[in-house]
Amino acid sequence: MNIGTKILAALLLLASTCAFADAPAVRAWLDRDTIRVGETVTLNVEAKAGVGAQPDFSVLKQDFNLLGTQASQQLSIVNGASESKTLWAVGLEPKHEGPLTIPAFTVGSATTSPLQLTVLAQPAGTQGRAGDDVFLEVDAQPDAPYVQQQVRYTVKLYYAFDLTDGNLAEPQVDGLAVQRLGQDKSYIATVGARRYHVIERHYALTPERSGPIEIPSLTFRGSALDVGDPTGFFSRGRAVGARSDAVPLNVRPRPSEWTDAAWLPAQSLLLKDESELPAEVHVGDPVTRTIRLQAQGLGYEQLPELALGTPEGAEVYPDRTETRTRDDGEWLYGERIRKFAFVPNRPGTLTIPGLTLRWWNTAENRAETAELPAHTIHVLPATGAAVASTPSTNTATTAPDSEAARSVSPVVAGSARPTSIQRWRLLAIAGFTLWLATLALWWWMWRRRSSSRREDERAVAMVDVSAQRAAFLRACSLGEFAGAERALVAWARHERTDVRNVGELSARLADEAQRDALADLQRVRYAGASADGVATRLQAAFKNGIEWRDAPMRRAVEPALPSLYPEHS
Repeated sequence: MNIGTKILAALLLLASTCAFADAPAVRAWLDRDTIRVGETVTLNVEAKAGVGAQPDFSVLKQDFNLLGTQASQQLSIVNGASESKTLWAVGLEPKHEGPLTIPAFTVGSATTSPLQLTVLAQPAGTQGRAGDDVFLEVDAQPDAPYVQQQVRYTVKLYYAFDLTDGNLAEPQVDGLAVQRLGQDKSYIATVGARRYHVIERHYALTPERSGPIEIPSLTFRGSALDVGDPTGFFSRGRAVGARSDAVPLNVRPRPSEWTDAAWLPAQSLLLKDESELPAEVHVGDPVTRTIRLQAQGLGYEQLPELALGTPEGAEVYPDRTETRTRDDGEWLYGERIRKFAFVPNRPGTLTIPGLTLRWWNTAENRAETAELPAHTIHVLPATGAAVASTPSTNTATTAPDSEAARSVSPVVAGSARPTSIQRWRLLAIAGFTLWLATLALWWWMWRRRSSSRREDERAVAMVDVSAQRAAFLRACSLGEFAGAERALVAWARHERTDVRNVGELSARLADEAQRDALADLQRVRYAGASADGVATRLQAAFKNGIEWRDAPMRRAVEPALPSLYPEHS
């Protein structure tokens, strides 16, 4: 084992040791925090091995009947470090209704935190009464919801004997969307002087219209084992049944002060930016913003589509939206996640737009606003872009002077004392030479301006091509085929201005792999073909540029560098 491996192993051991050290030595929790009189609840106390002996649960007798205590031990090994824990589970039956406090327990030198338990009275009007063999209890909260607000509907089946089979009807209501939540819960409860087995089931009901809506009664049909029948174990048993009460709802319309198009009545709402946006990028470098929207009490279908505007100086390529709806047994949690790729196409300041969303807080009964701020990024010129060069002035300015010197010097040398004709000839030659020098200077300045303009156009064209190429590759990596097609056509138009669509581009390509990749792209977009591997083939086919079949009539962009071997070009 080398030194680096030893150091890594030591760090992992230290991290696992710290993780165990940070874990609490003892903790306590309840399996439910709200029950009714006659129902049972389980108190769990967990402690590390060696911390101390079983705590004294007798302090609970003032408010609870103790139904027995079970102890178990658990051994876990993480990264070679072992840890043993002891768990005590105590069955509790409250003696009265109201808020009850589970006091703190001391195990060795460690102490748990106090716990709160709410005990509700048994509902009046339930069809199950003391002495009944089976009955149903239902509850809907809230009973005056807003339209599209989740109603938590709870169904409890009580039975005082063993069932051989049974069928509990599902709620079906015109004007309500019904969704079952989580798994059924089973426990023991006492109603009156009789103990029952209880099956508890939860639903999410979503009103689709305002006004009064009644949840009809539910029915249960089953068979009970008759202990008085000696052949009852092998028979179907006697038929039993029960029916619940109907529950009225008064569904309220959206508040009159609500003027926004999207109506979002939620228990809570989260609008979060899950990306780390940079402070500066280069032209053509994509910047991705990932936005998560999550609402408690709504399905993802009720959430608005996430959209960001196109900022000045950049192209935006939105990814497909990821959606899901989950639940925790009582609440729906709708979620939308979407990525936006921004590709800057010019230097300067780029403002990634923010997002504002209004929603109705059903817990507080008021309108609130969730907001993501805009983000400003400094955009630098593209890496490797051509820079306009300034021609040297030495050669251009000295050439006319040298020519003038060669023209004048023979005349001057021909005679030491020139005649008047010779003087006029000398003056004419000098004037003609000055005219040539002026013409050469004007030609040089025109060439300089033209060269500078061409270099600027070349640099802008290169930046545009680089940005479109980066946008194409980015859209492929996101699996956004519509954006990939737009970026590829824009890239092609910089090299062949008469290309207008993918069909014309495919007809002009010389490379068969590129034509096949475009055919796959069109089948995915317009024929519903599978998208597996298409994005990878597109990136690989066009990674080194577009292979054209024909030469352009006039090149849109000249080479940024001169040929290394001009005689072979």
